Amino acid sequence: QVQLVESGGGLVQAGGSLRLSCAASGSIWSINALGWYRQAPGKQRELVARITSGGRTNYVDSVKGRFTISRDNAKNTVYLQMNSLKPEDTAVYYCRVEVGYYPFDYWGQGTQVTVSS
Repeated sequence: QVQLVESGGGLVQAGGSLRLSCAASGSIWSINALGWYRQAPGKQRELVARITSGGRTNYVDSVKGRFTISRDNAKNTVYLQMNSLKPEDTAVYYCRVEVGYYPFDYWGQGTQVTVSS
């Protein structure tokens, strides 16, 4: 059974920083990519940042220059460093692990990030 455990969310003032972590446990292998997604109230879930097994990263335009995704392969953990946070970054953040076999991805339970103005 694979579990993704997220941590690091919370309430922060605009301009502040948070670091999200997502640790994968259980029988997991052949990881193709790790990513962070977010969903704000009334909006669709969107990709925030993604890092491939080869280390290639991509970000949604709204977070470029402020957020950094990184990973620790030995710990099967992915991080999202979020700086210069804005109220519009408020959302539930989910991690996703893409693997090369069925079910092809796993999702975390989500962690709330709230940025006050």
